[in-house]
Amino acid sequence: MDMMLLLLTIGIFTGFFVQTITGFAGALIALPFLLFVMPLPDAIGYLSIFYFISSPIHVYKEWKYIDKPLLKKLALSSFFGLLIGIIVLAYGQPVILKKALGVFIILFVLNSLKANKEIQLISKMKYFFGFLGGFFSGVFSTGGPLYLVIVKNETSDVKTLRATMFGVLGLITFMRIPVLAFEGILTVNQLYNSLYVLPFFILALILGKKVYLKLNELFLKRIMLGLLFLSGIMLLIKN
Repeated sequence: MDMMLLLLTIGIFTGFFVQTITGFAGALIALPFLLFVMPLPDAIGYLSIFYFISSPIHVYKEWKYIDKPLLKKLALSSFFGLLIGIIVLAYGQPVILKKALGVFIILFVLNSLKANKEIQLISKMKYFFGFLGGFFSGVFSTGGPLYLVIVKNETSDVKTLRATMFGVLGLITFMRIPVLAFEGILTVNQLYNSLYVLPFFILALILGKKVYLKLNELFLKRIMLGLLFLSGIMLLIKN
């Protein structure tokens, strides 16, 4: 196995192991490994392939816990944001937007630590934040943390939070695949290489589910906020 396939395997395994536990952060964990051996568009192509496989599994298993009304509210605005984000990905990478998202996420986490009430501004601007989530999912594959901000603000328990995140990211994935293919970012070679990684990816889903079942709700919420804070820091420091 060459270095590209090795780091692809490590990135996908660790990313989707964490993704299965928390409902998000797959791209956050996987991207640093992938970007060592490939450009950002290729990395997003690979991530989209494995999200495409995992999303139906997670959505099917967690369907009864998903906040469907919230998912519907985010769908249309997310699509337009995603479309614009992928066009930007194909023709440029506005780093300043990435850093602004990092600052916003860090401020949200700090606010969450001092108060357990919802932020009314976010509740009133679901469509705008849905657009931003789609945009950053398209251009940097970092929409997950932004969607977590919305979903955490709108849900009361961790099961609904985690399941709704699976629903939102699944929706984004199914929107993203045809656009990535049309823009030439998703390739046949990526599909071929993904076959080598598939057994490790399946193992990550199985182990992640086993770990999730052993965690209590308070600890899981702390993990989510920790990963959210980490994502903000990474967005700030990484070019």
